[in-house]
Amino acid sequence: MKKCPFCAEEIQDEAVKCKHCGEFLIDAELKRMRKQGDGKWYHRTPTVIISVLCIGPLALPLIWFNPNYSMASKIIWTIVIIGFTILLCVGSVGLYANFLKQIQETGL
Repeated sequence: MKKCPFCAEEIQDEAVKCKHCGEFLIDAELKRMRKQGDGKWYHRTPTVIISVLCIGPLALPLIWFNPNYSMASKIIWTIVIIGFTILLCVGSVGLYANFLKQIQETGL
């Protein structure tokens, strides 16, 4: 036995419609499922990860405004992303300098 979410009367576990108030219990189940999955699509973790991998530090607002993450994790991920971005920029400049050096050595 379970309670009807509309009228709170006892009904059978397999019931599809409440015999007391006449409401369909499937509607209540759908409403409950929608309420549980009420999070925005851009707050889901896979979306945040894909955004960070594709656009790097431009995706930081997705982390900062995400209600699912604690303040400590937001700060840690911000530091990690900015540090990794700086590391990639320094590496890119080094590769470009090495490329120019090789071009000068070949005499082009």
